[in-house]
Amino acid sequence: MFWYLRREGETPTCIKCCLDDQNVSKFACKHETHSSTLEISNVQKTESGIYYCAYIDSSYLLFGNGSTLIVGDSYTNSSWVMLLVPFPHDIQVTGTANLACVIHGVSSPVRVSWSVSGELQELGLTRSLKARDGSLTLINHISVPMDTWTSGKNFTCEVKFNSSGSSVKKSTRYPAAHPSGCVAQTLRYAVVISLVVLMVSLSLAWSHCCSTPGSNSSCPTGV
Repeated sequence: MFWYLRREGETPTCIKCCLDDQNVSKFACKHETHSSTLEISNVQKTESGIYYCAYIDSSYLLFGNGSTLIVGDSYTNSSWVMLLVPFPHDIQVTGTANLACVIHGVSSPVRVSWSVSGELQELGLTRSLKARDGSLTLINHISVPMDTWTSGKNFTCEVKFNSSGSSVKKSTRYPAAHPSGCVAQTLRYAVVISLVVLMVSLSLAWSHCCSTPGSNSSCPTGV
């Protein structure tokens, strides 16, 4: 069993091989019959990120879904949350509706969850962009069938900036677009939607990152 940490904007790095006894004062593996837990001592804000467990099956390194660790508060004075809805033409072409929750200007990862009329959905897929000042823009999106989107149910994106603080919720329902919207707002949405398209196009790059372990000598060097 191995543990990898992926900080926003970085490739995953192997931080612990559970078979060795190195750095046990910082990272320790706790095993049960069907699970393994990573314990981190004296956790720091720089250790915020997504932690993945991994194990070798034959010649492949298999990763878990990942667990997000948020240390401290990710919210900054420039933070805001926006919910984007699909264009009607896109729904007709693909048969699915893609919704995106954009979180701008955060200092570290956040927790994003989706619900449809109060029912919790599976976690969406998150992409990230890192600005020159180190702040992050996160884009979390989900895909739902067209009949689910057009059913009139409420779609809610909830963002938690830390483990104990209050959350920010943005909700929408079909139809969400109005022809009387101002041009400036439309342009703003168009720019953010372009970012969504860009991040989705980087999915292959993310797959490559996952298959490229860190440089820790006690961890696997290939898959």
